[in-house]
Amino acid sequence: MAEERNLKELIRSMQPKLHPGEFIFTSQSSLATIPPEGIIGQFTEKEGITIIMERSKADDLGLSYTYVASWITLTVHSSLDAVGLTAVFSSELAKHGISCNVVAALYHDHIFVDKKDGERALRVLTELAENYE
Repeated sequence: MAEERNLKELIRSMQPKLHPGEFIFTSQSSLATIPPEGIIGQFTEKEGITIIMERSKADDLGLSYTYVASWITLTVHSSLDAVGLTAVFSSELAKHGISCNVVAALYHDHIFVDKKDGERALRVLTELAENYE
């Protein structure tokens, strides 16, 4: 799978995919009681370890959270050194009043939006890809 760096190609071939379910962000001081297979993403900050996981798994573990999200993956293989992709799609979502939290992984960009905005964000991103010049 070749990495894409060209902004126009990145946008046109984003092919956003909305994952089923609900996802949360939580901060924990330790991962000792959290099964690793339940973690979608994590990042260590001085205040704690931010974890992204399915809401149902967080509920089963009794974890607290305040943000419930929909998860959209841009299925294009974007290069980590590509310039402008996040700026373009986040600006387009902002024009529609949709906040986004972005995780850039090695192969794809993952966008978390408020649960109520998931379907609408998917439409906005799909239209952006179809109409980008």
